[in-house]
Amino acid sequence: MQSWESPRPDAPVLVLGSTAVDTIAYPQTPLEEGVAVPAHMRTASGGVARNIAENLARLGQPVALISAVGADAVGERLLAELQAVGVDTQAVLRSEDYPTGRYVGVLRPEGGLYYGLHDMRISAALTSAHLHAHAELFDQAAALVLDANLPKATLRTAFALARKAHLPIAADPTSPQLAARLQRYLPRLALITPNHQEAAALIGRPLDPSHLEQIASAAKALVAHGVGLVVVTLAEFGLWYATADANGHLPALRTEIIDPTGAGDALTAALVYGLLHGLPVDDAIQLGISAAALALNAEGNVPADLSLERIYDQLVV
Repeated sequence: MQSWESPRPDAPVLVLGSTAVDTIAYPQTPLEEGVAVPAHMRTASGGVARNIAENLARLGQPVALISAVGADAVGERLLAELQAVGVDTQAVLRSEDYPTGRYVGVLRPEGGLYYGLHDMRISAALTSAHLHAHAELFDQAAALVLDANLPKATLRTAFALARKAHLPIAADPTSPQLAARLQRYLPRLALITPNHQEAAALIGRPLDPSHLEQIASAAKALVAHGVGLVVVTLAEFGLWYATADANGHLPALRTEIIDPTGAGDALTAALVYGLLHGLPVDDAIQLGISAAALALNAEGNVPADLSLERIYDQLVV
């Protein structure tokens, strides 16, 4: 496992993966097949990697993003927003072949995802050649954070370049369907942050988020495969974490849920920030839980007022 100890924690975190536009629908009545129901809808900048990059930048961490957008107005807007908060987007590819990625999520009236749709054809534009063309970003980075929405060959190249640069690697499995792409790389991961469905896909058996014994066993199994720190997020049940030396459960912070999307990305970003800056694992995880609570209590995928001060204020409320 790569160590999080870094002689230069203020070097950029390199974030690799998806950038998209999210449309989220909040049904106001029970869903029925074949029946249109009233819903509140919102559109926001999204993509796991993009969200993590923005969260890190708002925490004051230098960030470089490798991603892809279409050669369209939506893509240009997404890049302008990232540049405005300080994210280095020089390595974001503008593709003429694919439109900017899109995601549509329909939530259950009582909360939680009912179904989701995505058009991420543009991920095919993130080739190994594109990573090699920006290999200097790996050499200059303090850590690599990636999502699983990448072609298999690109993932292979990312891990090879990170190994050469001696970078700790954090991974977000992104979805149960994509999680399998990370299985062969588990021994290379300093951190993985699956939800219970993604953890189930990684270990090959179903998990009930309310049965902590199951979750503990899954987290320990991932550590046994070589992951340095496993954090399984469990929504209202909090999270379970495990390392080779310790494991435990931490409850979710009580907060009003205005928008459930983006909370996991906020947790990952704050956790990476804490680890990179020398916080003990327990304290870094608390930082992540606080950031997730702020994301739940804000509209959009990333709280516009996110900062270290807000995170610490949330911890003492």
